[in-house]
Amino acid sequence: MLPEVQGWLRRRTSSAGDWNIRDLVAAKGETTVSVVLPARDERETVGEIVGVIRRELDALVDEVVVIDSCSSDDTALVAARAGAKVHAQGEILPDLEPLSGKGEALWKSLAVTSGDVLVFADADIRKFRSSLVFGLLGPLLGDPGVAYVKGCYDRPLHGAPNGGGRVTELVARPLINLHWPQLAGFVQPLAGEYAGRRSALERVPFLTGYGVELGLLIDLLDLAGLDAFAQVDLGSREHAPQSTEALGCMACQIMLAAWSRLERQGRITAGPSPSPRLAQFRRTETGYDVCTKDIHIDERPPMITIGTPLTGRAR
Repeated sequence: MLPEVQGWLRRRTSSAGDWNIRDLVAAKGETTVSVVLPARDERETVGEIVGVIRRELDALVDEVVVIDSCSSDDTALVAARAGAKVHAQGEILPDLEPLSGKGEALWKSLAVTSGDVLVFADADIRKFRSSLVFGLLGPLLGDPGVAYVKGCYDRPLHGAPNGGGRVTELVARPLINLHWPQLAGFVQPLAGEYAGRRSALERVPFLTGYGVELGLLIDLLDLAGLDAFAQVDLGSREHAPQSTEALGCMACQIMLAAWSRLERQGRITAGPSPSPRLAQFRRTETGYDVCTKDIHIDERPPMITIGTPLTGRAR
């Protein structure tokens, strides 16, 4: 690990227990905070998450916004009843060609939120705790030099305290250490819980698939430098695990995200682009079936280039 990264780890890593709500409310001043939950078919968990934030962080969080990504259940209704502002992903910036994926929901949230600081959290977290939000706000409200904060945590799976995070360990961490060693100090580079200043987030592009987290790390590093980052130990995080097949698609999108940034940085010579198709195999009674999936990712430009989108906020 680079010496500068070791120094950053000591200087910019804290834990949720280092921050308390009363002190953060005092430090908040006139700063406004939006919490964004991208959600698709998360009726079982989204209401509890919104409720915890509303009950325990009302003095700290100015709005809770759920971006409903074409749910087939009543995620939107559950979230609204719990106190969230709910926006259908497809109805935000309707003049733009619609794209799909988590990154699209996060990018569009910039157009319908008002906070100076945004906290992103996944909507499938079980046993949600308010520290998953206020822990991320600690470095941002406590230090104006911090622009972006990533959460890190244990990821229990099948009884193992850190059985989750397979794509991180097998794909993302090797790529980061090989190509962006300044980012090697992040314990959970793909964590879905992170926060940033609008002034930074609006100035970088967003990849639309599961590569959004890696893309943001790389692009914000270029924009603001390592010392503008911090990470906070949030304890543990539990959610429904995905199948190995689904993780394979996620891994491919992480690789495509890395390729796009290497190409943009001039570190890949001109040549054929990676295939956006992934062939996977399923056992059947007669052998194997081939299942081919489209795993391409798109990219949205920095929101600041869009002009004045659908929002009541002055830009």
